[in-house]
Amino acid sequence: MRRVIYPGTFDPITNGHVDLVERGCRLFGSVVVAVASSRRKGPLFTLEERVALAKKVLGHLENVEVIGFDVLLVDFARQQKAQGILRGLRAVSDFEYEFQLANMNRAIAPDVESLFLTPADHLSYISSSLVKEISSLGGDVTNFVHPLVVEALEQKFGSKQG
Repeated sequence: MRRVIYPGTFDPITNGHVDLVERGCRLFGSVVVAVASSRRKGPLFTLEERVALAKKVLGHLENVEVIGFDVLLVDFARQQKAQGILRGLRAVSDFEYEFQLANMNRAIAPDVESLFLTPADHLSYISSSLVKEISSLGGDVTNFVHPLVVEALEQKFGSKQG
């Protein structure tokens, strides 16, 4: 059984993330959604909140595990006995950074492969940053995130969506 790690901040988890996890589940025996602590990014949601939201949103998938982490990604991948790191590429602008990360990870852990998927066309423009910005200004994000995420954003920003 092949096991992959899908790492990210997931602040918050979006429909684009869900699309990649669902497709990863069809390709691999097990997908670990690895929610990074990312204190330096100053996330809106705590690590615990992001893990809980991801677990609820991805609860329909049997071969997914959601785990928070705060260590070097390749070390976490090895701890989880994963053969690969799954990453999403939304646009050409993502490629340079992801290519650099993949090469750095390969230099540190040659036994852990980096794999890339592109999102469905209708989800390629969605990012957590844009979702937070739109929601913070009272905009409607119901087309971009799960209803539970909409509720969580409403609680954070004190506004009703759409």
